[in-house]
Amino acid sequence: MLLIGFIIAAFVYRFVMLAVSVRNEKALRRDGAVECGARNSTALAAAHVAFYLTAAAEGIVRNDPFDAVSAIGLCIYLFGAVMLLVVSRMLGPLWTVKLLVARNHRLVTNRLFRMVRHPNYYLNILPELIGFALTLHAYGTLLVGMVVYAVPLTLRIRLEEQVMRGNFAEY
Repeated sequence: MLLIGFIIAAFVYRFVMLAVSVRNEKALRRDGAVECGARNSTALAAAHVAFYLTAAAEGIVRNDPFDAVSAIGLCIYLFGAVMLLVVSRMLGPLWTVKLLVARNHRLVTNRLFRMVRHPNYYLNILPELIGFALTLHAYGTLLVGMVVYAVPLTLRIRLEEQVMRGNFAEY
């Protein structure tokens, strides 16, 4: 029951954050924001959904008891979940799961963004996925899924670097 509760809570949390992203995206587009890398955003979203579904299925099939690995995974997952809140709060209405450049876009330069390049990816997404898989003992998903996920994520980071350098002289 704990396993199913964790999976449901993780899915609900992601859907809530997706709703925030959609709300922000609509407002940004109304104000003239331009999307960059739409196909990459689609691939990244598909990889994320596939990772979650595969890890959940693997965890349910394995049905391993909650142990030290699960506890470590849960801590890693919770760190990533908290970082998603932190990053989305820092970016405010600019935060979306897509790469959008607003008409009057301002570069976020607070301490976290100066210390960690792309904190949404390195402090949220990667810990979230690793923690989710470890909590569920979904080792196959962790190994294969992270390799698959790395492709669109690497492309996204490269694209984001290019977009940021092209739009912000101080980047």
